[in-house]
Amino acid sequence: MNNKFQQEFIKESIYRINESTQRVLKCLNEIDEIELWKKPNEHSNSIGNIVLHLCGNIRQYIISSLGQVEDIRERDKEFSADEAFKKSELLTKLQQTINEAITVMEGLDELALAKLYLVQGFQLSGIGIVIHVTEHFSYHTGQIAFWVKLLRNTDLGFYQNINLNVKNKN
Repeated sequence: MNNKFQQEFIKESIYRINESTQRVLKCLNEIDEIELWKKPNEHSNSIGNIVLHLCGNIRQYIISSLGQVEDIRERDKEFSADEAFKKSELLTKLQQTINEAITVMEGLDELALAKLYLVQGFQLSGIGIVIHVTEHFSYHTGQIAFWVKLLRNTDLGFYQNINLNVKNKN
């Protein structure tokens, strides 16, 4: 892998992670403390649980594996937490986790990206880990956005002032 490709891959991955972070923060600012922990049904998670899950996943995959620190994740607690954190605490926890992960990602070299890691029982390359976290974060961001739209009956404005009907130019 050449250095330019490596830098572009990390830059674009960080861009997407930051994009998801801003969307989650916007969603959290739209809801109150009660809505944060409300569950649509017994088979679904609250927004609070999803944010805790994102923090756990990002910590386990990027901060622990790629950052080479102890894996302290307790995954089941992410889903069993019920009003465990105030919204402001969750916002801080998410932002701190993202900041740590980005610091690790910015320090990755070609060897770290090519190396195989055993994470949560899966064998993934460093590239695979970054892709997983980016995709996983985006997936759950969509769930959070859907839940907030359902609660508030509002457009979250993720694409306001952007013409999404512009055609591609070759």
